[in-house]
Amino acid sequence: MIKKIFKWLGIILLTIIVLGGSFAAYEWHADKPMRFRSFVDREVLKMAFQSPETLTSLGFLESVGISGHNAELDDASLAKADELFVKLKTVHQTMNAYDDESLSDADRLSKEIALYLLDFAKDAEQYRYHSYPVNQLFGIQNGYPSFMEAQHQVNSIDDAENYLSRLEKVKLKFTQELEGIKLREEKGIIPPAFVIERVLEEMNNFVNKPIEENILYTSLAKKMSESESISVDEQAELLAKAKANIDTFVHPAYQQLIDYFTHLQAKATADDGFWRLPQGDKAYASALRFFTTTDYTPQYIHDIGLKEVERIQAEILTILAEQNYDVSQGFTTAIEHLAAQESFYYEDSDAGRAQILQDYQTILDEIDAGLSSAFRIRPKAGMEVVRIPGFKEKTAPGAYYQQPAIDGSRPGRFFANLYDIKATPKYAMRTLAYHEGIPGHHFQIAVAMELEGLPLFRMFSPFTAYVEGWALYSEYLAWEMGFQDDPFDNIGRLQAELFRAVRLVVDTGIHYKRWTRQQAIDYMKINTGMALTDVVSEIERYIVMPGQATSYKVGMMKILALREKAKIALGDKFDLRDFHDVVLKNGAVPLDILERFIDRYIADTLAKT
Repeated sequence: MIKKIFKWLGIILLTIIVLGGSFAAYEWHADKPMRFRSFVDREVLKMAFQSPETLTSLGFLESVGISGHNAELDDASLAKADELFVKLKTVHQTMNAYDDESLSDADRLSKEIALYLLDFAKDAEQYRYHSYPVNQLFGIQNGYPSFMEAQHQVNSIDDAENYLSRLEKVKLKFTQELEGIKLREEKGIIPPAFVIERVLEEMNNFVNKPIEENILYTSLAKKMSESESISVDEQAELLAKAKANIDTFVHPAYQQLIDYFTHLQAKATADDGFWRLPQGDKAYASALRFFTTTDYTPQYIHDIGLKEVERIQAEILTILAEQNYDVSQGFTTAIEHLAAQESFYYEDSDAGRAQILQDYQTILDEIDAGLSSAFRIRPKAGMEVVRIPGFKEKTAPGAYYQQPAIDGSRPGRFFANLYDIKATPKYAMRTLAYHEGIPGHHFQIAVAMELEGLPLFRMFSPFTAYVEGWALYSEYLAWEMGFQDDPFDNIGRLQAELFRAVRLVVDTGIHYKRWTRQQAIDYMKINTGMALTDVVSEIERYIVMPGQATSYKVGMMKILALREKAKIALGDKFDLRDFHDVVLKNGAVPLDILERFIDRYIADTLAKT
């Protein structure tokens, strides 16, 4: 959807550049455009134009004949980051210059949400260095080759030449990034020892591999081989240049990081939480505010997690006992026994995997046909299940959702990971389908795409508590409506909720209560029954992404609490369809704004009587 919108904005921008003097040109250049919507959309577009990598990912300028940005990488200098914060303050000032009384209800809401984000950026600027740009999950060292492989298209010789240019410019980008990393060291913000160990292993493997096997080389070779406009001889010549550029620019760029982190390793400790960093407690509280869109304290979140873990485990054990399972040895033993039963898994074959996809589709079709009592607002786009492509299945998540095409050419897609057959127990399938598909991410994201008149920034607002909270709420809703009447399916639902409750405990445990990495691993292993390798990767994710993992359960609990609030206030006037209309019809929002919507819905409903 975003690509389609930006494509049209690109055409509009090109028209402004060529013609000039029009009202559109005035709105583009004015300090304060006449229309509020013009201002917010313009600022998003201007920020996108400051990022060549974003422009490549969006892919809209190519349709109007502009491709020079594909030869560039983002400016990662400290000066550029400073410039962005100054720009955000200017945007904030102009935003406040629009008088609320002159705005429509929709624009007032957009202004409020924009100011929410801008206010947070202003408050969080003091913690801008509380991060690890080189880390095992989403660091610059693995982000660069992933970007080149997944986003940089090569359909012509010019595209390939741009690819070669980006191979040259990575050395400058990494040098700029290193400037910020060294500043972090001066401030005492050093990654935990295990992070440095992981990234050094990754980067050494990257530079020690033969260039012909490097992803930057093989990706270019594959893309050119699939292009009809690049001859075999031209491909050979371009690949020779790529090999030289990798040797001359890419490897030295990585070697800079390797040398630096080898030196830094002696200063790293086994203390993993944010609490150990200067102002780390305040930085963590800021992260929690961003991801949960609440003012909940770390202690409050931790305590909620402990209570929810106890409640959910008790429910699971009760069901297992009712199904004649021995629960006398405790939760972990009982859940591991359940997971070890072969009857809960499909045949480890192509036929077995095909059956999984078919059964997922049946699950989604069934619930899609049975939601009329719960939903009035529904997406027009359809929903289908597909397998995650084999080349990335091994390292991909268990499942993810892809939004439908805005022009209707592609439905929403639920991508299922079938690499490890044991990762798909039958009793977990319904919950996963409801979360990623219907009525989870598909309803929330596809409905938001189809809403009329939302500014660009609201189509991808980073309110994880709302987005993931809705998906987790959807799992519960499906159970309430009888779509998980098999007791083992309900265990699958409860396990998924337990996983999110445990996250509340371990995330705050690590970053606030000073748990060690091993303490967190032990707690999650004992209280979920997950495989140790999965537990370790999860805990290490929380260490480098403080606060994010708490948003799922916090969002779900808030939506449930708001629903209960409406039920109590409205009694027999409560209609679940109306409640869901209110939750979904404004796109992703902070939870306090969502509560205001529900309060207004309650007041309006009562006023009708």
